[in-house]
Amino acid sequence: MDVFVYGTLTDHATTGAVLSEYEYRCSAELVGLHRIDGRYPTLAPGGTTAGRILATPDVQALDEYEGVDRGLYCRQSVPRADGSGTVACYVGDPDAVRAPVEWPGDGSFQHRVERYCSEHHVVVRTV
Repeated sequence: MDVFVYGTLTDHATTGAVLSEYEYRCSAELVGLHRIDGRYPTLAPGGTTAGRILATPDVQALDEYEGVDRGLYCRQSVPRADGSGTVACYVGDPDAVRAPVEWPGDGSFQHRVERYCSEHHVVVRTV
């Protein structure tokens, strides 16, 4: 699986501690969401975020690291700008990571992220 990373997983030491098998493919930019720094970095509607594409077969380890089962982050699929598929991206729940972020709409956090990304054509492009 290819994942757009923009925080601690851009560092080899952290990634090596989390994953036994991984490769950084290239630098990338997430268009349509911007980074919010804090105790845990997260994303918010609008803008762009610099990062990297990380490839790994160990999705379970990433989900565990990002706290998906605890509701800390959700994994969102984002299309590649060149149309060659999708990339996963982890987005922190503002309530769980204590970030000043508003996601528009009703429903669960993950549903609001999915809807925003779809309606605003959020994409990942390589740089």
